[in-house]
Amino acid sequence: MERLENIKQSFKSIQRKIKVLLRRRQWKEVLIFLAFVLVSFGFWVLQGMQEEYEIQVTIPLRYRNLPPEIAFVQSPPTEITARVRDKGGVLLNYAIANKVSAIDMNLKELHADEGGTFVCTKSDLEGAIMKKLISTTSLLSFEPQQIQEPYSKLIKKSLPVVFNGSIQTEPGFVISNDIVITPSAVDVYASDVTLNALQSVRTAYLEIKKAKRTVSRTVQLEEIAGVTIEPTKVTVTVTIEEFTEKTLEILLKSVDIPSDYTIRMFPSVVKVTCTAPLSRYMNLTEDDFAVEVSTADINRNISGMLPVLLTKKPNWVDKVTVTPDSIEFILEQNSPND
Repeated sequence: MERLENIKQSFKSIQRKIKVLLRRRQWKEVLIFLAFVLVSFGFWVLQGMQEEYEIQVTIPLRYRNLPPEIAFVQSPPTEITARVRDKGGVLLNYAIANKVSAIDMNLKELHADEGGTFVCTKSDLEGAIMKKLISTTSLLSFEPQQIQEPYSKLIKKSLPVVFNGSIQTEPGFVISNDIVITPSAVDVYASDVTLNALQSVRTAYLEIKKAKRTVSRTVQLEEIAGVTIEPTKVTVTVTIEEFTEKTLEILLKSVDIPSDYTIRMFPSVVKVTCTAPLSRYMNLTEDDFAVEVSTADINRNISGMLPVLLTKKPNWVDKVTVTPDSIEFILEQNSPND
């Protein structure tokens, strides 16, 4: 508290000194002088705004409607540098941003010669630039003065789209069906060498967390150097449902049993426990699973136990466990009369 009080006293002391200083005659004269200087500066600025000057401005170029089956041989220019003249007040608008709004180059309207070159003439560029300038502004020069961009034809191929991402569900929920991508395939344009190396197109990485209902997202496709993809976006749909647990008793099958032998298994029935979406719970039956034991290496078996193998299950069930995971067996040789 004492420190705060000292600060307040110091502040009040400074205030008093400033007031005393401003009451002195010489400081009043200085303030009046500064006021006249500011007014004079304002008049000078206003007069300067009426004078004509020259400046350089940058105008971005954007290319629209490039047909997917062609590609530029090299990167086309992305901006035009123009020298313009106008009054200072007008040029101030250009100078603040140092750019004029972009010129859209509609490639469908540009002339394409037989040699495979897009051409935008000097007069076409000049007309496009003047549309972006204020009416009083004079265009003195600009670079480049014309655009001639060679292009090459590309080969078309349809490729499947592959999901690229991570999906995590809330506890008690599962992905109940295959991930659906629409469209499932896209048209890809590139050189024959590039296309031969491509087998699929991936989506941009999509991460979904704590999902507990069906999710549908529009996702950009991953860009590939030297390749044009049409369309560039797909819709990814992930069906998510609440799940429940179900246990079924499945009869064990044996494979690779010599024809002159019979195997007896203990137990001959195992329990298969899994999680399944609620919508499919009632349709899940014993026929959807297969469990087997194999006696292919029975001669090397010294434990008297065979592992139980799960060889068939629906792809929409999860967390499958088999109990028991191994069984005892007796291998009996059949009598000649059997």
